[in-house]
Amino acid sequence: MRRRVVVTSVGVVSSLGARFQEIGERLADGAPRFTFTGEEGLWAAPVEDFDLKAYTGRFKDGRYLNRGAQFAVASAVMAMERSGLSEKERADTGLFCGSGPNLDVGEEFSNIQGGEISEAGLSALWMLRFLPNTAASAISRLTGIHGENYTCGSACAASLTALGEGFRKVRDGYLDTALAGGGDSRINRGGLLAYGMARALHRSEGDPSGVYAPFDAKRQGFLPGEGGAFLLLEELEHAKRRGAEIYAEILGFGSSLDGYNMTAPDPSGTWAEKAVRLALDEAFMLPSEVDAVSAHGTGTLLNDQMEAALFGRVFGGHRPAIFSLKAWLGHLASACGAVELAVTLAALTQGVLPANPHLKAPLDPTLDFVVSGRGAEGISTLLFENFGFGGQNSALVVRRWRGGDTSTP
Repeated sequence: MRRRVVVTSVGVVSSLGARFQEIGERLADGAPRFTFTGEEGLWAAPVEDFDLKAYTGRFKDGRYLNRGAQFAVASAVMAMERSGLSEKERADTGLFCGSGPNLDVGEEFSNIQGGEISEAGLSALWMLRFLPNTAASAISRLTGIHGENYTCGSACAASLTALGEGFRKVRDGYLDTALAGGGDSRINRGGLLAYGMARALHRSEGDPSGVYAPFDAKRQGFLPGEGGAFLLLEELEHAKRRGAEIYAEILGFGSSLDGYNMTAPDPSGTWAEKAVRLALDEAFMLPSEVDAVSAHGTGTLLNDQMEAALFGRVFGGHRPAIFSLKAWLGHLASACGAVELAVTLAALTQGVLPANPHLKAPLDPTLDFVVSGRGAEGISTLLFENFGFGGQNSALVVRRWRGGDTSTP
């Protein structure tokens, strides 16, 4: 018999805040905020006044963490501090981390001439800022986690994949507890240049906060964001025995590969749909049982067209509420799945269903896009979707926990 897996602690660092009440209030306010990056026509959703030491205390190896890894470490430390796990339980916990590349090349290497990197200004271990598992190493040192671990680099599906892998390890009895999530930031010269050359970014001379709307007919690309989130996944009976607070239950996971294009999704959506159906099958659920969908919803021409058509095929006449948190957070690349799950749990705890407030001309008007303030009553089962460069597809089915303590982090 497969074991049940629940979420018992959440740590999140986002442009909407780091505490459930703050995040819920920002979402209820109905006014996403983006700021100018300094690059022509490019805006983003940064985490203001972030300081790693506020989460870790004095940590000399923090200098080896790029900004995305810092968000991962900060949110992981927060989740473990809130977990209530004993030292022994921490040691036996697994770690599953979604990680992306460090694209901040210009800042890292201040002097490159003729393809040669100058040693001036470089630390002896500068390479650690580019290794994908550096965040996981730091998290282990700071939290006392020593269990099974995996660093996942499946682009924008990475942290949702990390959650799925951690879920399966707990469900199948390899672990009783697993910390899963990720962190990322592409709000730097290298990241903006890379996505700009790929023609994926929304460009605007004025503040796009009032117009950026995934799934709108006039969409023109995504706005980048940054942040991190980690969630503690725990076997249900183990959580009950120690009196842990429970936020949600993970029910099923699915993943697939398009095998179509290095950047563009397969327009047929065949393999993205496969990931969704695999997640529903693993959860033993029908599409008609899904109450809401946290869509990948980037605001790019190709993703939104593919994903809207996917909804029509999967759900048919059923109309779950559909929202895209990128309308608020921007696109967090490898961290988007974990942060979107954490922010959704925060919203639900505060009785709010996230909206896509500036969606005026939806691609498919038969779909139930959440475009204005809506309560979370009746929302129990949610589907989370993330699709990444290289055709990486992930889907996770989550059920809101209805019992237990109602206190929030």
